[in-house]
Amino acid sequence: MIFLILVISLLALAFSGYLARYVLSQDRGTVAMQQISDAIREGAEAFLKRQYKTIAIFSIILAALIFILYWVVRGEPGVAWRTTVAFLLGAGCSALAGYIGMYISIRANIRTASAVCNSLNHALTIALRGGAVSGLTVVAMSLLGVGGIFLLYGGISSDPEVVKRVPFLIVGYGFGASFVALFAQLGGGIYTKAADVGADLVGKVEAGIPEDDPRNPAVIADLVGDNVGDCAGRGADLFESTAAENIGAMILGVALYQEFGINGILFPLLARAFGLIATMIGIMFVRTREDGDPMAALNRGYYVTCLLATVGFYLATYLMLNNNPWFFAAGVIGIVTSILFVYITQYYTEYKFRPVRSIAQASLTGPATNIITGLSVSLECTALPVIVISAALVGSYYCGAMGIPGGGLYGTAVATMGMLATCAYILAMDTFGPITDNAGGIIEMSHQPDEVRVKTDRLDAVGNTTKALTKGYAIGSAALAAFLLFSAYLDEVQHLTGRPFHTVDIAKIEVFVGALLGVMLIFLFSGLAIRAVGRAAYYVINDVRAQFQENPGILAGNCKPDYARCVDIVTKGALKEMVAPGLLAVGMPIAVGMFFKNFGIGAETVAAFLMVGTIGGVVLAISMNNGGGAWDNAKKYIEAGMCGGKGSEAHKAGVVGDTVGDPLKDTAGPSIHVLIKLLSTITLVMAPLFI
Repeated sequence: MIFLILVISLLALAFSGYLARYVLSQDRGTVAMQQISDAIREGAEAFLKRQYKTIAIFSIILAALIFILYWVVRGEPGVAWRTTVAFLLGAGCSALAGYIGMYISIRANIRTASAVCNSLNHALTIALRGGAVSGLTVVAMSLLGVGGIFLLYGGISSDPEVVKRVPFLIVGYGFGASFVALFAQLGGGIYTKAADVGADLVGKVEAGIPEDDPRNPAVIADLVGDNVGDCAGRGADLFESTAAENIGAMILGVALYQEFGINGILFPLLARAFGLIATMIGIMFVRTREDGDPMAALNRGYYVTCLLATVGFYLATYLMLNNNPWFFAAGVIGIVTSILFVYITQYYTEYKFRPVRSIAQASLTGPATNIITGLSVSLECTALPVIVISAALVGSYYCGAMGIPGGGLYGTAVATMGMLATCAYILAMDTFGPITDNAGGIIEMSHQPDEVRVKTDRLDAVGNTTKALTKGYAIGSAALAAFLLFSAYLDEVQHLTGRPFHTVDIAKIEVFVGALLGVMLIFLFSGLAIRAVGRAAYYVINDVRAQFQENPGILAGNCKPDYARCVDIVTKGALKEMVAPGLLAVGMPIAVGMFFKNFGIGAETVAAFLMVGTIGGVVLAISMNNGGGAWDNAKKYIEAGMCGGKGSEAHKAGVVGDTVGDPLKDTAGPSIHVLIKLLSTITLVMAPLFI
């Protein structure tokens, strides 16, 4: 079956190549549009080049430490080189996944802008297929990486003990992917929101000029930010999600080797591969009328993908898990959970519904009431997702337990695979957002007719919703996988010590303190990430103000701003500010485990640190993602002509609220998704240090 998985992955890569060729063959618009697009592309590529150079240095240092740990401290040279190679491969593939996502988006934006001048449906098709290149490539590369290392490390050996050991040897791949994804998401998130906040506060509030106005020196930096944060960052994020959760499920499959053999280990990969096929078909179902709703077209493709993924899941269960209906039911629970998360996120972030409209209404009385109402929405929106996650975990656990004795944990792993079955389509919708956002900016800056801007505004509004949906989906999958990855850590410690390790006693003072430190890390990390946005935005705001003062002809429309200067300033600021929170996230779990090892209870303390930190991170990320999305769309609801429309006092209050929500939904919230998985993978790899 491993070869079928690899073949399907290669097929998905070939299909993404076909989609890329389709997108790149489209018209690139006028010379004015191309000049703007080229500036965005150059800025995005320059940022990513600098960022990856920084990440590469950190990765090499950490790889050396991992090698020393296993060879010198543990005396296991074979494990040392395997874990180190897996770490470097995971890091490299995660970086490549992020680059591919951004590469196509900074070329699809101009083609979408050109197409929308003639046809809304054509523009929708180009933008989604551009996003699908990223989605399919990320998931296919994850499968190829995990499957390839599984083969390389003896996964098809005739010795069952060798086969059962392999999943533990490839945890380094997940750690490498998570490590790069954290810095990619964090650095990209700081960049995009620093540029966005700076552009909005000086441009809209102080100068009173529209969004994406070419007179704003920060407008190109803002459009670059959409790509480095929402494309490169999210691509790396979902790559590490699929890699880490596949590996965690494979580790749990080892416990059921007597029941399913190697099939229980490979089932997660086959289920994900069938999800790729479902996505390839679902993408081709997306089309709309010129007066139609683009969101309805995207939803149609999503429903087709979900239906086909369910069929694929049944086929995988039939082939790999002895046609056990209870495990198929656990997978269906995961798929249903993903759909429910999409609906819940839509309810809290779309301006068709009460939460967003209540924030817009509150803006009539000023920024303070906007902030108060938005904060209440961000806190309220945690309830339904937590209830859905809880029901999914309990339901899937008992499905697994009914399937075979002792299969409860594997049931939760199967549900996680079900939720991630549509991952490629979700990522396609996410990348659709920055492509359409950039297209709208290109249309505005190249002074295209108003009727064209109306169409790009429709696509942009849908793109904002899809970006919010992806964040909800990502944190939902992280929450569902939390128990899976926690259980994998317990299995790893049990494997290392040879003693049963099934419970964590929080009544022990050391363990309780470990749990407290875990949730503290989440809040401290978030605080540093948000502060980093404020500090980087400070550089942007000062530069925009300086350019307006140095050259009054900019606001008069007689002179062109120095876009490159602003891009360079925010690039340096973002990369400088990402280091402290990133190193804190990597270093603290190791420090906690090493310290409490002196009390003879290191592994159990780290288990409490991991689980309670994950619980706190899930709830806080949901609050930040949905709250920030609600603030953003409340502003857009006002800009659509409601509550006084653009330029009104309510609009100014909406801009302030959106500015508060931006670093929550695009920097701290998405970075917590990665942090949750990083905590799991780093504790898996570093477990020998804690024993």
